[in-house]
Amino acid sequence: MSDDWRLHGQERYLAGAALVRKRYRVYSETWEHDHCEFCTAKFMDADFSPEHRTFIEEHPEVLTEGYTTTAEHPKGADYYWICEPCFGDFEDRFGWTINADS
Repeated sequence: MSDDWRLHGQERYLAGAALVRKRYRVYSETWEHDHCEFCTAKFMDADFSPEHRTFIEEHPEVLTEGYTTTAEHPKGADYYWICEPCFGDFEDRFGWTINADS
C-alpha cells in the first residue's frame, strides 16, 4: 500500500495520533471547510450558513462528519480531518487510537 496515491507524508503528523469521530464544525469564520488529509474529500458544516446547508444538500459527496485530531495533537483539536473510508484503509498503518469523546 506504500504506492497508494493518497499517501504523501502524513506519517510526519498523523502517526500514532489520537482521533475522535465527530460532526464537522467550522474551525473559524475564515476557515469554513476542510478536506480529508488523504483523499481530499470535502467536509462542511451545514449549520454555518444557509448557503453551506444548500451546498451540502446539492452535493451529497460533501461530508459532515469524520475523524479528527484531539487536543493532544500538536496542532490541537479538529485540525486534521479524515474521512471514514480513508480511516478504515489507514487505521492499522498509522496506529491511531480512538477517543470516545474529545
